[in-house]
Amino acid sequence: MAGLWGRRRREEREQQEAADADLARRARTALVTADERMRATGDELAFAAAELGEGPTDDLRVGLAAVKEHMAEAFHLHQLNHDEIPDTAEELRTRNARIIQLCDWAEDVLDERTDALQARIARVRQAPQILEQVRAESERLRERLPQARATVERLARLYSAEALQRVRVTADQAEQLLDFALHSADVSSRRREARRNEEANLALETATEAVRRAASILDGVDDFEIEAMRAQSTLAEVVADSRGDLVVARQGPQNPEVARAIADLEAALAALPGPGTPSDPFADLASLSAANAALDEAVAKARERAAHPVPSVAHVRHDMDAADHAIAVAGSLINGHRGWIGADARTRYAEAQRVRLDAEPLVASEDTRERAQQLARRAAQLAQEALQLAQRDIDSSRPDDDDWGSWGGGPRGRTVSMGGGFGGGGLLGPVLGGVLLGGLVGDIFE
Repeated sequence: MAGLWGRRRREEREQQEAADADLARRARTALVTADERMRATGDELAFAAAELGEGPTDDLRVGLAAVKEHMAEAFHLHQLNHDEIPDTAEELRTRNARIIQLCDWAEDVLDERTDALQARIARVRQAPQILEQVRAESERLRERLPQARATVERLARLYSAEALQRVRVTADQAEQLLDFALHSADVSSRRREARRNEEANLALETATEAVRRAASILDGVDDFEIEAMRAQSTLAEVVADSRGDLVVARQGPQNPEVARAIADLEAALAALPGPGTPSDPFADLASLSAANAALDEAVAKARERAAHPVPSVAHVRHDMDAADHAIAVAGSLINGHRGWIGADARTRYAEAQRVRLDAEPLVASEDTRERAQQLARRAAQLAQEALQLAQRDIDSSRPDDDDWGSWGGGPRGRTVSMGGGFGGGGLLGPVLGGVLLGGLVGDIFE
């Protein structure tokens, strides 16, 4: 047995030594790789600064400085691993793990910062081609200016000033942007020839953005005309649908809400501009659609009420009065026997009061009156449950030698005896309460 345990410990020790050796190898490799990456990144930084200028390379410069600072710790740990002072296996293991962690972090930081510059460097190297594209695109867009001006003039005759607010810019503004783009392209070329690369790159980006905005303006003019025609087509369909809905609404169930919805939709139809009048089809469509939807909702609600009539206020008030009676009876019993009533009865009683309060504000409106009736009936039910639980608690709390008997043939099967006068002391209250309570509860349901 001792040989078995000794062999197992030897195998575990050999496995740990192999893992430590692999960790040390990985730490050395990571350290060498990170050191080479820092050198290469320094060269890349110099080239990037030459092509982009100092400003765009600040992030990479700061990141490289942070990496060098933290990698000093990794080199120090590596030196401790190979000095003349003996180290334990645990110390070597901890240092190598830390070296790997620092090297991985350094690689991540440099990857992130250099990747961010790659697109900008590629763009700078393609600057001549990009400038040529800017000039060609500017000329192509300039050919669209006469058509855009004609479209704006046509839109001004067809649509109101409010509608044209959706086209906040004009063809003249697009032309100004195109002129600015060509000027920026020329500036970029001159700055690059003068080796002022940072200014050249800024001018290049400005030219590209100006062309993009000019194209967006011209596209917006065309898009507005298309969307306005779609809105007019949809508006015609909604007008026809609204007129049919008015006929149906007048033939269906009537109530004040339906009458108001009919009047609102008729007003929206009457407010539509006549043929040849500049209009805002977007606003007209939104207004008419809202009035049409309101009428549909009012008619649907009226039909629902016709199929399921709303209870009258008097009927609901009758249920409310019944709930109030039941709550009062339960409260009289519970408050008169505080020491004998358990938590269940008190909880039901409190819930009945809360539900009854919730029901009160719902009586006036037809939309919520049925809910008020349901809550009133629920309150009465909770009060009755509280009453029954209170009776049970009082009955179960009476001493076994109580000569007054149980409540109307309760669980002990005793009968009420009036002999002996009122000698029951505090026990007389529950008996008389039960007798009186029976009569009150009976009155509720007569």
